[in-house]
Amino acid sequence: MAKKTNYDQIIAEIFKRHYVEGVASFTFERKEMNEISNSLGMDAPKNLGDLTYSYRFRRKLPKSITDTAPLGLEWVIENAGKSTYRFQLSRVNRIVPNPNLITIKIPDATPEIILKYALGDEQALLAKVRYNRLIDIFLGITTYSLQNHLRTTVGGIGQIEIDEIYVGVSRHGTHFVVPVQAKAGSDQIGVVQTKQDISCCAEKFPSLICRPISVQFLDDDIIAMFELTLETEQIKIVEEKHYQLVSKGDISDDDLMKYQANEN
Repeated sequence: MAKKTNYDQIIAEIFKRHYVEGVASFTFERKEMNEISNSLGMDAPKNLGDLTYSYRFRRKLPKSITDTAPLGLEWVIENAGKSTYRFQLSRVNRIVPNPNLITIKIPDATPEIILKYALGDEQALLAKVRYNRLIDIFLGITTYSLQNHLRTTVGGIGQIEIDEIYVGVSRHGTHFVVPVQAKAGSDQIGVVQTKQDISCCAEKFPSLICRPISVQFLDDDIIAMFELTLETEQIKIVEEKHYQLVSKGDISDDDLMKYQANEN
């Protein structure tokens, strides 16, 4: 609770120092977090990047900030270069799982030793997606994991990290790049992160078609998968599927008949 309170006080003071009524964006420097912490008589966060990360994926901005946003808009925090961030007014844009979708059962091919030693929910999620070839199943192309936790620099944005990146090929020979964002627990799928992933792929892989994916653990170990795209500066859902990894005995003939019917 103390950590949350400190974060709220620091980000609220940063906003207060820069905000002018009517502006739609402004930038601030990472070093300001230290300066403001000292002025408030508190210790600075040990990991300064965690402060902005928290407000992008884990928690709401303080009410003193959200109350300044016009109806239908919200403040988001974006990377704006090396050690620089931007408060930006954006349309309210939420990527949340549809509770009305059917769950598709997939035979679990995750090695037992991976399940035993996986570190953290997001790492376990990425491993399950990889070993069960869920990207291939979801997109209908053949993909290969190129790198996970790719840290790189993108022009106009600064340093970013992609949870995992795949390259793939279709039956027609078309090549794709697939950045994957993984979220577990209460973390939200970040539209800012998706925009950064798309910008990265456009810069690093200009000849490949970018198909950004977000995956999220739901209850009962169901994995929600989204293919996303950027349309008029908004992240939109192209397709969403829910998969459940089960043993072979948990897939009934009725399940198979239902899936066959959906192929038509």
